[in-house]
Amino acid sequence: MAGDHYLRSTPETVMWGRLPCVTDTAVLEVASGETVTIDTVSHEGILDDHGTDPVAYFGSHGIPREAVLDDAVEVASALSRNPDTDGPHVVTGPIRVTDAEPGDLLKITVVSLAPRVPYGVISNRHGKGALIGELPRGAHNVSVFTPVEARPEGLVGVLPVTEGGEGRIEFPLAPFLGIMGVAVSDDERPHSVPPGPHGGNIDIKLLTEGSVLYLPVQVAGALAYVGDPHFAQGDGEVALTALEASLRATLQFEVVPREVALAEFGEIVGPLVRTDEYLVPTGMDVDLNVAMRNAVRAAVKLIEARWGLD
Repeated sequence: MAGDHYLRSTPETVMWGRLPCVTDTAVLEVASGETVTIDTVSHEGILDDHGTDPVAYFGSHGIPREAVLDDAVEVASALSRNPDTDGPHVVTGPIRVTDAEPGDLLKITVVSLAPRVPYGVISNRHGKGALIGELPRGAHNVSVFTPVEARPEGLVGVLPVTEGGEGRIEFPLAPFLGIMGVAVSDDERPHSVPPGPHGGNIDIKLLTEGSVLYLPVQVAGALAYVGDPHFAQGDGEVALTALEASLRATLQFEVVPREVALAEFGEIVGPLVRTDEYLVPTGMDVDLNVAMRNAVRAAVKLIEARWGLD
């Protein structure tokens, strides 16, 4: 394993549809600066509309039993979720980071991301998406099995132009984790879908290898977690999901003390992404207009703190 620690996704180390809170017990503790290799599990293939049986579901698409992840089978058979009250995501953690305290930032560096399987799924379900009532056609759930193939330039996802037709569309993979976060200070586990100051289901496709996510620590030890692995995503999940598929992620966890964080970024109230090209402040709210305004406020505060603009 590439990391200082290795964490499997098992019924004992994951939550299904919920995120960690202050009362949860860590499944692993690491020192600031250490790395963890985490085998994440996608929810596609184990949800109710897929029969909660990944062997049968993926087998119907020609995948042999040995190519179906054992941990996906274990989670699907040992755990349950209420689809009316819980989210779909399999969330691995929490991970306690020694000496992290509220007011600090948790810096998560994405060291590496590797596909665990040569396939994924793109889904539209529950009548959601950008074009409700227009696409997909009809009221039924749609899941498109998407094989992954190797090309000289790298791995690509492959989709049919028409169902059952010979034409194919190929697109490059750009893996990232849709869920990265820290535990909330409440004693109730949050639903896994809405993101917030704690991070969670942020679905920021810039968080590929080499990128960094900063999160304001809410509880002692941070209690970090990850999930919702993606092979690729457009600029927003307009059809509801990305290309959902399980990843092996190696991440570095570092504590940024409050005084250092303030000097570099000012007061951060939500997730902040850093890539080779950009600093990316975020805005979170259930109302997209409010979220947009929060993102602008965060950008203004970052510019003021970092470059002294008034």
